[in-house]
Amino acid sequence: MNATLLTNRRQALTLLGATALTPWAVHAATPWPDTLRAARGQTVYFNAWAGSERINAYLQWVAGELQRDFGVKLQHVKISDAADVVKRVRAEKQAGRKDTEGTVDLIWINGENFAAMKRDGLLSAPFAPTLPNFQWVDTVGKPTTLVDFSVPTDGLESPWGMAQLTFFADAKRLPQLPQLPQSMGELLALARSQPGRITYPRPPNFHGTTFVKQALIEHAPDVKALAQPVTAAALEAQAAPLWRFLDALHPHLWRGGKQFPQNSAAQRQMMADGELLLALTFNPNEAANEIAAKRLPPTVQSWQFAKGTIGNTHFVAIPYNAPSKAGAQVVANFLLSPVAQARKADIDVWGDPTVLDVARLPAAERARFASAVRPGQLAQSAPALPEPHASWVDALEKEWTRRYGV
Repeated sequence: MNATLLTNRRQALTLLGATALTPWAVHAATPWPDTLRAARGQTVYFNAWAGSERINAYLQWVAGELQRDFGVKLQHVKISDAADVVKRVRAEKQAGRKDTEGTVDLIWINGENFAAMKRDGLLSAPFAPTLPNFQWVDTVGKPTTLVDFSVPTDGLESPWGMAQLTFFADAKRLPQLPQLPQSMGELLALARSQPGRITYPRPPNFHGTTFVKQALIEHAPDVKALAQPVTAAALEAQAAPLWRFLDALHPHLWRGGKQFPQNSAAQRQMMADGELLLALTFNPNEAANEIAAKRLPPTVQSWQFAKGTIGNTHFVAIPYNAPSKAGAQVVANFLLSPVAQARKADIDVWGDPTVLDVARLPAAERARFASAVRPGQLAQSAPALPEPHASWVDALEKEWTRRYGV
């Protein structure tokens, strides 16, 4: 290993071993050196979505780092839906599995799945604020690192990456517009002028539901009501303008709003083929990723609505019955390290925005995040709008399906 790499390695390990400086540690934590000793030799079964080759490759890199530096073996259990893992942990609890007899050590999670695990007592003791690298998390500028779909995390999950609804389109194929659509109202106007060339993924696909939630936020009479658990009365009052908007939009969509792409990848391909004008994503760097991989042309532009789009944080959490709790904490802490966060944010690796406050990092670690703006990256980020309470997801999806799913 050359001198520069050795220095970087030492800096990363120093940060990993630092003492967490957080004012809201919620329980007496095991001293970190003891956690490191307990974790050595453990295998951590990390249940994480496996629908991206880039993400899978990143986790392979993480596994190599953890094995070499901490003696922890990371096993990526590839899943398609975190809800299935929640059901498994719930079944284990109902079967009387004890605190070390589970099959899941760590889970990639957020939103309604976290809310369900928190509500049903399926999570381990609060651990996130006791991780040494939690001190670098931007809990002020990125408040969703502490609140997940309007549900306080209470230290039960550790932030991993940021996400925000983002649109992208090939500038060469767009009609002459004074500006890119900056609201759902302007998107409706574009759909009317370009019938059949705009659509969104079919809920309950995550991206499709996010599109619906964005429209809900823009049309709800009382946005504050969306932060509370949904009720039948609240759904009727707050969503009525949403359904009117979708009723107006759907006839102008691809195939008259009678069919929808199954997921965002299908929509992206339809845009790349020229069938659609635009696509959407929850990773602000996706278009730049695709351009770098030569799957989209460099003329593709990304943007967010001027007044903001829905944003959130994705997390990792430890089930109550994880056999390798110490190892899971070491994994979560490494995922928060500047070296791991910078690599994850790299367009050529994953392009997932960091949860860290980069400006507070030591100079050497801050430099890891310095990079030139790439084609397809956002020119300017818009405000991140908070997600509705997690309970709204199921209610919206069921009502959308009843109205438009046939």
